[in-house]
Amino acid sequence: MCTVSFVKSLDKIIITSNRDEKVIRPCAIPPQNYIIKGKNVIFPKDPKAGGTWYVVDEKGTVLVLLNGATEKHLMKPPYRKSRGLIVLDLIGSDSPKDLWGDVDLFEIEPFTLVLFQDQQLFQLRWNGEVKETTELDCNARHIWSSSTLYSEGVRKQRSDAFYSFLDNNAGISENEMYGFHRYTEAENLENGLVINRNNELKTLSITQSVIEKNKVAILHYDLVSQKDDSISFIII
Repeated sequence: MCTVSFVKSLDKIIITSNRDEKVIRPCAIPPQNYIIKGKNVIFPKDPKAGGTWYVVDEKGTVLVLLNGATEKHLMKPPYRKSRGLIVLDLIGSDSPKDLWGDVDLFEIEPFTLVLFQDQQLFQLRWNGEVKETTELDCNARHIWSSSTLYSEGVRKQRSDAFYSFLDNNAGISENEMYGFHRYTEAENLENGLVINRNNELKTLSITQSVIEKNKVAILHYDLVSQKDDSISFIII
């Protein structure tokens, strides 16, 4: 939920997310199928709050959460509801983009959402006071790093590394994107793509969806248990 990339390559949409979290938090439940408001959705589940940071619905809509908005915010707990539950509220609707305009975010901690819906890409942001909706170019390549964990300078370094990596890989594959998220600056435990800050805050997993024509594959790599899970389905 703290590093997300979006790449369109060889008629595939590849959306990859690294989840950075405190190690005292319970391990996530691997991606499974759930029913929310009559819709089939697949997501890894946070057992503490019951929400998620990465969800895909039966139509191939993908919604990914990052903590924080544009800049690091001052925490003001208690918050009314987990951001991961807001993600499920949105994905349970007929159109997450449309519901975004109406969803009540009063007393919800700031966050950013990456939404891929109906072949369109959006960045949705809540800074604690105002919502923002930005449509992005689906044919471009994008990366986000959480403002709560990474300074503006570090976010730029990560972005530069991302675009440099892609410049040398014209027809990037999902495996190569996983490799970027897993091994970039592997020795930099503070600000690399996979972090370990004093064994208190770590990158716990990498989740990826690959959308090709009417097929969706969801891949989940648990870096703690070193277990991989995958689910695929056909969009009808």
